[in-house]
Amino acid sequence: MADSLSSGLGEEKEKEKEDSERDRKAAKTDKNKEKGGLTETLRINDKNGGSKGKKRNLSDLSLVRFITTELTRGYFLEHNEAKYTERRERVYTCLRIPKELEKLMTFGFFLCLDAFLYVFTLLPLRVILALLRLLTLPCCGLSGSRLLQPAQVCDVLKGFIMVLCYSMMSYVDYSMMYHLIRGQSVIKLYIIYNMLEVADRLFSSFGQDILDALYWTATEPKEKKRAHIGVIPHFFMAVLYVFLHAILIMVQATTLNVAFNSHNKSLLTIMMSNNFVEIKGSVFKKFEKNNLFQMSNSDIKERFTNYILLLIVCLRNMEQFSWNPDHLWVLFPDVVMVIASEVAVDVVKHAFITKFNDISADVYGEYRASLAFDLVSSRQKNAYTDYSDSVSRRMGFIPLPLALLLIRVVTSSVKIQGSLSFMCVLLFYLGMITLKVLNSIVLLGTSCGFVKEANMEEKLFDPPPSVVSSRANSRAHRTKHVHTAPQQEPTTDKGGITLASDNPQPAKMAESSAPTLPKSDSDTFLTTPDGEEEDKIINVNTGLEGDGLEHRTPKKDLLEIDRFTICGNRID
Repeated sequence: MADSLSSGLGEEKEKEKEDSERDRKAAKTDKNKEKGGLTETLRINDKNGGSKGKKRNLSDLSLVRFITTELTRGYFLEHNEAKYTERRERVYTCLRIPKELEKLMTFGFFLCLDAFLYVFTLLPLRVILALLRLLTLPCCGLSGSRLLQPAQVCDVLKGFIMVLCYSMMSYVDYSMMYHLIRGQSVIKLYIIYNMLEVADRLFSSFGQDILDALYWTATEPKEKKRAHIGVIPHFFMAVLYVFLHAILIMVQATTLNVAFNSHNKSLLTIMMSNNFVEIKGSVFKKFEKNNLFQMSNSDIKERFTNYILLLIVCLRNMEQFSWNPDHLWVLFPDVVMVIASEVAVDVVKHAFITKFNDISADVYGEYRASLAFDLVSSRQKNAYTDYSDSVSRRMGFIPLPLALLLIRVVTSSVKIQGSLSFMCVLLFYLGMITLKVLNSIVLLGTSCGFVKEANMEEKLFDPPPSVVSSRANSRAHRTKHVHTAPQQEPTTDKGGITLASDNPQPAKMAESSAPTLPKSDSDTFLTTPDGEEEDKIINVNTGLEGDGLEHRTPKKDLLEIDRFTICGNRID
């Protein structure tokens, strides 16, 4: 039985093989027939259309056909709609920049004016009230633990600094300085003016720290452990800083006065061309939103300072010509030319920076809201700083040296004699107080509107940042780009001898010393980094990017950005 079954299975397998071979042969014959038909048709077509193809090739190579093709060919921009829409939006953004920038500049100018008028109007009155409180303490008694409130102590210190520095400035001869600078060559004066601009930024960056250190040392609670050198050394440091900064601004104003009074105006032209050099140094660089905020604050401060310098130049020139009003019209074209060049440079600079870095024009509304937040928060009950000091930190504008210089120039240019002159001075002072109050009211109302539009009302009731959190943020900001790999702990054997790790140290050095070529992309050179690229962390030992090692700290808010805060890799 088994033999019969095996023989039956073998016969069935052989039949299946024969059937599959027959099917393969039939398929091969069908393919050969199709190929033969195609080749025959191709041969017939080649024979019939050979002469026609040659004629078509000759006609296609004709010059007339090429010219007609170039004249009549077309294309459709809608095939790349996204690209052209983006280009159009960039043009619209550049057209919006002048309007949005000037809104920010105007708002910032009145903020600086408010802080500047405070030194002339309300600060003397606050100093007088604080001194009256000190004089009436024996009669009224000490109601609290402090003789004066912290704000009153700061006001008294500002008043004493202004009085001492003014007495020191009275020994500086402005006329001698003018003739000393006028005797220099044009190129030397141009170099001096550039050096003065750099020195002014350095003084502003360090000066506010000196003043803040003095205010905190004088008002620090006595319960805390003393960790300072004393109030008197800090006070003399502040006096020296204000005096030196005022001298620097005086030299800068004198150089500008020499440029106005030069015969061929060559120095004034060279100084104006320095503004256009600023475009070259800032436009073709990578900017983020925080960097642009710093640059905007710097431009506001620079524009306001230039206005005060032009006022000083006009006062000195009018004094030399016995206050002849005709000479004012002689100075007027040069003043307009300087202001117009400053405005044009700022507009061109910001327009191209926003274009190259894909920054929207709406960002200037955020900048206005941040500046308005400083003004509104300084009026709160839990305010921790005066508004003039917050402007100094935000914009780098310190009003004390500039106000001191203006007082020195006005007192030397205007002679006050007789009771009528004193009445004019009193009326002028009352007018300044009125201007200060009206300016403050309008600014406060406008700032409240900006804060509401930006939905920043909740931040007004947040507590001020502590020292620990600020230090932690600064350390995290310092180490957010570079992280060292954790070292492996040495293992010990049973005998207590320390053993090195399994991977030898030379192998690690060889791996780390392998050159890694940086990747460069021309398309992303002038654009802001993406969110994915910002989260990458570079390991020092490996040189590789790791996303999952440690989360990067978030970027700083605009409210935490001061004038000289490092944003990214630059201070603008």
